[in-house]
Amino acid sequence: MSAEHCRLIDLFEVFETHAEMILVLEYAAGGEIFDHCVTEEDDCFKEKDVVRLMRQILEGVSYLHERNVIHLDLKPQNILLTKPVPCGDIKLVDFGLARRVNVHEEIREIVGTPDYVAPEVLSFEPLSTATDMWSIGVLAYVMLTGHSPFLGDTKQETFLNISTLAYDFPEELFLDVSADAQDFIKSLLVKEPEDRATAKECLLHPWLCAASKSPAIDFSVVAPEPEPSQSRDGLPQDPSQSQDGLRSPFLGQRRPLECNKENCKEDAAVPKRFKFDDSFVSIQEIQRELVY
Repeated sequence: MSAEHCRLIDLFEVFETHAEMILVLEYAAGGEIFDHCVTEEDDCFKEKDVVRLMRQILEGVSYLHERNVIHLDLKPQNILLTKPVPCGDIKLVDFGLARRVNVHEEIREIVGTPDYVAPEVLSFEPLSTATDMWSIGVLAYVMLTGHSPFLGDTKQETFLNISTLAYDFPEELFLDVSADAQDFIKSLLVKEPEDRATAKECLLHPWLCAASKSPAIDFSVVAPEPEPSQSRDGLPQDPSQSQDGLRSPFLGQRRPLECNKENCKEDAAVPKRFKFDDSFVSIQEIQRELVY
């Protein structure tokens, strides 16, 4: 199946020994998109980057869902780039938890990674393609801000946040993120699976469609530095408006948090940044932590 779609990592060869199985996969030189979600300000994703990559992610997910396959572990660590940013394209990887769904059989499993699991996983309800779409909503939030919407100090708190939809759009994180991007996230972080947008519907969302109509960018040419009279986005600078006040629907940049010794500790961002990156090992692991 992977060879049939450009957004899925290709499998070239399989070797098996008495102790292990070796998979020879397509090489993705750009590495995980996770690295760009937690990097320094200058190297993080801009909104225009997220729009392009999210379209590609959804193309791959839509292909899987059309064939009744759900990934069940969509997260930045399982999405690779063929080349370094900004030229790289998406490759979905790690289908170890993937399942095939059908109308005659329900799938109830505790699978996924704590930050990205949907409410129905925690309540042991049937899984579906909508379970992946919840993860896409979390993924969009993470790619835009570098922070997890539901992460608590413990797994138990994280699960409670997911079960009660305890998330928001803090101004310090979303000051330069478009309203369409927030609406996209809201269409996916919905408790009832049947109310979430599908992959095909997401591809028609205004946040992604507006960018698809824009002229293609030639990344082989290095853009010159803007003149002093221009903003970093290349837009005319309004003398009455500060640089921080400029907003562009698809050129949003993460605003650094102001910090001083009195109101900000050195690791203040840690509670919202990926303490639980590993997938569940067993059902017992979550049963010990689960909050209903």
